[in-house]
Amino acid sequence: MEAGDAMERGYLHENQGPKIQDDSLQLPLLKDKKRTGSKAPAVILGFECLESTAFNGISTNLVVYLETVLHGSTLASASNVTTWYGTSYLTPIFGAIIADTFWGNYNTILISLAVYLLGMILVTFSAFLPAATALGGASVLSVQTVAFLGLYLVAIGSGGIRSSLLPFGAEQFDDDNAADRDGKASFFSSFYLCISFGPIVSGIFIVWIQDNVSWGLGFSVATACIALAFGAFVLATPMYKRRMPTGTPLKRLCQVVVAACRKIGHELPADADMLYEVSDKVDAQPMIAHTSEFTFLDKAAIISESDLEEMTEEAAGSSWKLCTVTQVEELKILLRLLPIWATSIIVSAAYSQMNTTFIQQGSAMDMAILSVPVPAASMGSFEVICVMIWVLIYNKVIVPALRGLSSGGGDGEPSQLQRMGAGGLLMALAMAVAALTEMKRLDGAARGEVIGIAWQIPQYFVLGGAEVFCYIPQLEFFFDEAPDTMKSTCTALALLTIALGSYMSSLIYAVVAAFTATAEGPGWISDDLNQGHLDYFFWMMAAMCTLNFVVYSAFAKRYKLKTVLS
Repeated sequence: MEAGDAMERGYLHENQGPKIQDDSLQLPLLKDKKRTGSKAPAVILGFECLESTAFNGISTNLVVYLETVLHGSTLASASNVTTWYGTSYLTPIFGAIIADTFWGNYNTILISLAVYLLGMILVTFSAFLPAATALGGASVLSVQTVAFLGLYLVAIGSGGIRSSLLPFGAEQFDDDNAADRDGKASFFSSFYLCISFGPIVSGIFIVWIQDNVSWGLGFSVATACIALAFGAFVLATPMYKRRMPTGTPLKRLCQVVVAACRKIGHELPADADMLYEVSDKVDAQPMIAHTSEFTFLDKAAIISESDLEEMTEEAAGSSWKLCTVTQVEELKILLRLLPIWATSIIVSAAYSQMNTTFIQQGSAMDMAILSVPVPAASMGSFEVICVMIWVLIYNKVIVPALRGLSSGGGDGEPSQLQRMGAGGLLMALAMAVAALTEMKRLDGAARGEVIGIAWQIPQYFVLGGAEVFCYIPQLEFFFDEAPDTMKSTCTALALLTIALGSYMSSLIYAVVAAFTATAEGPGWISDDLNQGHLDYFFWMMAAMCTLNFVVYSAFAKRYKLKTVLS
């Protein structure tokens, strides 16, 4: 399962931020219904099933397509996949900003779908080009150009959808209606299942078609899914409640920096209560307790004589000269989150191996389990099952056991930071298990034997545990700690770790190639894995994850949780 999928499932915790003004058109079709837009959530859930299937239909087996059809090297193909995969989780940042500031969720989804569909068509077209170019004499470079143009259009389109689809689905419910509140909770749970639907379907059926029938047909099925999603989304337009964008929360952060710089010569009062603050009834934002960190930013809340004169002229939170303590604390929260966020990038770099080196390792094995053919890329579907098993283990075994051992009267459940730490350790363990598996494979290859792909099951199982313990609580943590005005922004930042992790993985490949490849040998990651040492690479990743855990633990131990006063 994609790390990004896990992140999206973190949205199961509903956004409790300030309400957005509902400027939707009151359509006659919906006026007499007890719950407006009651059919819209079902359409959106179906949309997510199709979109998840389409994206995974491209990404799951992409590294094999680049190697076998586009004739890329093992190293170049793995690097290209991680770079593209990272880009697809970088674009939600821009999608969120555009949706919140300019277009709104509906228009962002609609335009993103058009870009998405065009990209899918180009990728599918590239699968038919090699045979045609062989007859026409065209260069393979043109095929690669079409394929990569399509892939990056898919990355742009999927980013817009990831940033807007779930918030758009939540907008269809009325929080003032008890039935809608219950329906909204069910919607988030159903969205979880829909995200898991894509990797399973693509890993079992689409990958099989790509490996055994035709790459073109396999990509065509994925393209048909996004085309069907596009059509259904447009046809259901009269059902939707649509809200106008409310502007970007980045302005509040910039105001703090500017105000603090303007008052760089002012002395901070000894009593923090002398700093500027307003009632949450005035600012409409919950008041956050003052902290002693990053004291320079507190200067933005110093009240000067000129501020007293202008205070009645500008609404709270809209001044570039004076900011509230809450506004300052919002920026401090983001600064405190940065080290935790940064350590997640290493974890994401290790996780991205599931889409690259794990598949390449599996392709060098006997791809059958109990005489049933199992494409290497389909093992990702097994990881989805592992994630569900780990969720059950956590809820039914680990938490009850910890509650039984707890003597302090608490619920015994680990904190989000503790679970994230456990996920980091499990990620290191997954890399170590992969290294042991590769050692076993190389040992068999030296004797002329090919071990079965079932040997990869343990590493996928441990990887599933790392996902459950790391990514889901990470998003929960960012969501809970984020200021009410920046819930979506912090969610996008969490997705950004997936992008940066994939980019870091590409950088690691390049560094490994530069330091291990020589004129006498191909290096650790070779086109012929039997001539390389992929086990060394996995051991290196395990060491990096272990060191990253030590750094993470130091920051997590000193982290101060947000305190809301009202």
